[in-house]
Amino acid sequence: MKQKKLLSQRSEYIYFLAVWIKRLRRYYDWYFDRKNYAYSFSNEKLPFHVKKHQSVLLKKLGDSDMQLQINKVSNLKIAVKNIDGILIRPGETFSFCKLVGLQTKRKGYLDGMELSFGEVKSGIGGGVCQISNMINWLVIHSPLTVTEIYPHSYDPFPDDERVLPFGSGATVFYNYHDYQFTNNTDHTFQINLWLTEKYLEGEIRIDTDLDYEYNVMEKEHQFVKVNGAFYRKNEIWREKILKSNSGKIVSTELITKNFARVTYTPESFIEETAENK
Repeated sequence: MKQKKLLSQRSEYIYFLAVWIKRLRRYYDWYFDRKNYAYSFSNEKLPFHVKKHQSVLLKKLGDSDMQLQINKVSNLKIAVKNIDGILIRPGETFSFCKLVGLQTKRKGYLDGMELSFGEVKSGIGGGVCQISNMINWLVIHSPLTVTEIYPHSYDPFPDDERVLPFGSGATVFYNYHDYQFTNNTDHTFQINLWLTEKYLEGEIRIDTDLDYEYNVMEKEHQFVKVNGAFYRKNEIWREKILKSNSGKIVSTELITKNFARVTYTPESFIEETAENK
């Protein structure tokens, strides 16, 4: 079932205007919101490790142009320099868009793969969402509080060596689709990012060792067909576990529920009505 296009999708001029209206609103918010944004960096790593993760740089995604994947790696190298070593002190808020800025050719960004309304296209700076996906996965394994996030609303490719649960990432689009989290603890945290030959590597560190850790898991995953269209849904939960006391679980919380349009035909699914989704 083909979805109707929004007005902004039908005209490049209207789309451009709509984007910049939203960007101007965000600039206004940044000036007046009174948040204490994180801007301090350190070349020295904080002493204690909270969580580490790596994600593959080059993947064959459907029939997408592999050159866009190669360009993405160049884009990641530029964006990583604006985040690596960032300190998030008590009371401070991390803003992906404020740190990375607008991706432009002048800054060296290339055409990379972007997802727009479930369709693959090329765009300057495409692929930097791999960083926001990575950071969100690290953050939800910590006591930091996610305050702004835009999950993926489409699933355009079947799982191929997927490591993280679907819906655990975060999309960004400068600057009104930002990814933000706030440090409401008494500790200082640090995000470190780097690239190897095959992976984007990331870690989150802290100034004082914690006596607990988090386990993040997926529940209630299934593909459903609703009125001729396919969707994917799941829930992301996490457990807070004491490092001592034989790994006692002290709390369990729901992080998010996902319900995203699937643009391919899954191997198995169940039929649902719109009222029961």
